[in-house]
Amino acid sequence: MKKTIFLIAASALWTSASAGNVQIQVLDRDGKPVADAVVVVYPGSTAGTAPSLLQASPTIEQEKMRFLPAVTVVQPGTTVRFTNQDRWDHHVRGAAAGLAAASATAGFELRLAGKADGKPASSSEVKLDSAGVVLLSCHLHGSMRGHVFVTDSPWTIKTDTDGIARFTAVPDGTAQVRVWHAEQLVDLPRKSLTVVPSPVLDTVQLSVVPRVRRAPPASPGNNNAPGGPMGGYS
Repeated sequence: MKKTIFLIAASALWTSASAGNVQIQVLDRDGKPVADAVVVVYPGSTAGTAPSLLQASPTIEQEKMRFLPAVTVVQPGTTVRFTNQDRWDHHVRGAAAGLAAASATAGFELRLAGKADGKPASSSEVKLDSAGVVLLSCHLHGSMRGHVFVTDSPWTIKTDTDGIARFTAVPDGTAQVRVWHAEQLVDLPRKSLTVVPSPVLDTVQLSVVPRVRRAPPASPGNNNAPGGPMGGYS
């Protein structure tokens, strides 16, 4: 029995020693933290079990003339639900973003009726099979923009309000780090990183200062009407 306990303890120590905690902070051009940047880690080793960092069945709301969340991260093969919480109709168009947009041959389009009082919001689902960035827009309300980042690595999360993406148990060894932001029009080069058992801290700086999204009103009013100023950036 004692031998079995020793082997379990030794195994736990080996596991913790063969993987590290990685924190990547994303800064804007002026050195300020950037929230909602997507950080992707490509470990050089495939040892261990890939993390479950992403939602299996995410929902993107259309509410107060906005896509919420503005950035959603999923893995290929994920089904995304779109739901219209506004009183008026919305359109959802998904197309490849960035340099891939010119050669894109596939996308999707939806029409979601406005939410009637006392009735469930209308919704529709789309399965996203290929890695890449999908730009979301609405033909009816041109200020509405959102993105779905379909990642090619399970080691992918968004930065928090401090601009930090936190990863645990990343396999030791050389890794590559990619940072994406909706307003960084030219992709940043990937950054090499050496993961060790002790915490690894690093920073990546954008070449832009992201615009600040307008906060939605506390309660419906004139600015929450179709065609109003909500949904854009200040």
